[in-house]
Amino acid sequence: MKKILILLFIINQLIFALDISSQKIKNANTLFLKLEEKNIKNPKLTIDSHNIDFFEIPNKKDSYYALVPISYYKEFDKYKIIVSYIKNNKKVFKGINIEVIDGNYKSEIIKVTDNSKVTLNDKNKKRVDKEYKRAMNIYNKTTPKLYIKDDFIYPINSKITSDFGKKRVYNGTLKSYHSGTDFRAKNGTIIKAINNGKIVIAEDRFYAGKSIVIDHGQGIYSGYYHLSKKNFKVGDFVKKGDIIGLSGSTGRITGPHLHFSFRIHGILVDPLQAIELLNNNL
Repeated sequence: MKKILILLFIINQLIFALDISSQKIKNANTLFLKLEEKNIKNPKLTIDSHNIDFFEIPNKKDSYYALVPISYYKEFDKYKIIVSYIKNNKKVFKGINIEVIDGNYKSEIIKVTDNSKVTLNDKNKKRVDKEYKRAMNIYNKTTPKLYIKDDFIYPINSKITSDFGKKRVYNGTLKSYHSGTDFRAKNGTIIKAINNGKIVIAEDRFYAGKSIVIDHGQGIYSGYYHLSKKNFKVGDFVKKGDIIGLSGSTGRITGPHLHFSFRIHGILVDPLQAIELLNNNL
C-alpha cells in the first residue's frame, strides 16, 4: 500500500505542470506563472499572505496563468509562492521558491521651475490625496475578462529619455522613484493604445496632467500622462493602435514628453519588462 501511495504521489507531481518565468526577480518586475492541469477549480497562488487568482490562458485548454508583480519597495530576500487548486474535492498545493534581487536603478536630478509642484500647499495636498485614492480604488479592482487579443505595442515609436525606476531628486530633494518610462515626444505627438481595453481614467491630474488609463482586464492597466489632448472618456472601449490622445507638457514636468506607466494588481511595475513578459507568454 505504501508503494502505491508513493507512486500516486509521483504521478500527481508529474501531472501538476507548473512553470515560472524566473526564480530570481528584480524589484518592480513581474513574474509569469503557468499552470497546466485538467478538471480543476479555484486555482490561485499566495505570496506573503496575499492571494492572486489564476486565469485561463486564451485558446489553450487546461492552461492557466497568474501574474505576480513585485513592488519597487519589496525587501531583497527569498520568498515562497504557494500554488493551490481543488481537484476531486481535494485541495492540492505546490510551493515555488523565488528570490527578489536589487534592480540597481540609477538616480537622476530634476529641476522643476514651478516650485508649487514640488512643495505642495494644503489645497494641492488634498487634491493629490483625493486623486491618488480615487485611482487606487480603480487599480485594486480586477476585471475578470481579458480584453487583449494579441501582442502589446509601444504607445509611441520614440527614444526613451528616462528609464523606469530611477530615483527622482526634485530641486535637491529625493521625492520618489520614476514610476514609468518616459518617451521623447514634442507637443502634439500621436499617442496610441498599446492594446485593447476600457478607459477607466480620463482627467486632468495634479502630477500627471491630462491622463488616460486603460484597463486591459485581469488586473492589467496602462497609463499615458502629461497629454495635451485626450480623445476618449471613461467607459469608452479602445482597440490596439487607436489614437488615445496627443503628447504634451501638463502636470509636473520639465518639458513635453510621454510618461508611460503599467500596473498589475494595483502595483506599479516596469512597463517594458511587463510588455515583453506578456508578449512572450500570452
